[in-house]
Amino acid sequence: MKYINQYWLSLILCLPFLAGCVPMFAIGTAAGTGTYISEDRRTSGMFIEDEGIELKGSRRIYQQFGNTVHINVTSYNRIVLLTGEAPNATIKADIEKLMMGVDNVRKIYNEIAVAGNTSLASRSNDTLITSTVKARFLAERKFQINHVKIVTENKVVYLLGVVTRQEADNAARIASSTAGVGKVVKVFEYLN
Repeated sequence: MKYINQYWLSLILCLPFLAGCVPMFAIGTAAGTGTYISEDRRTSGMFIEDEGIELKGSRRIYQQFGNTVHINVTSYNRIVLLTGEAPNATIKADIEKLMMGVDNVRKIYNEIAVAGNTSLASRSNDTLITSTVKARFLAERKFQINHVKIVTENKVVYLLGVVTRQEADNAARIASSTAGVGKVVKVFEYLN
């Protein structure tokens, strides 16, 4: 029993680090190149551009502020969601200005909390919430799961994507009724 608990704890603690492997899997290998991208409503160029925005933004934030902040940069269709924690409102505003300087950013949603950095336990719980919401999306089969990107920060679930209003409502309903979710914020672009 002790071995099983250690196994699950190790797996949960590793999940944030494994998340970086998803884009490589999504882009594909020689056997399945483009499978994920072909089902995405973004073009392959936009998908890659979003990845570039995230990498450039994260690097600039780290170079400027180091470990004094905990910031997640998420880009979907060149709309950027900033989540995490900054020690004061000035740094929060400075991070937004820094992101405005990244090429091809259309719009920024600055949801950074003015607070101390969250703990590893809190971040692991957020990863678990994201995984649970994704599993529920799959189980409910109300929409194509890769049309909605999920970001969880301190029990707040942010939903991004290019969706219909019905898909947005279904995603928000499913996410808000998931155990552990404190709040759901829609950051969608609508098709209709």
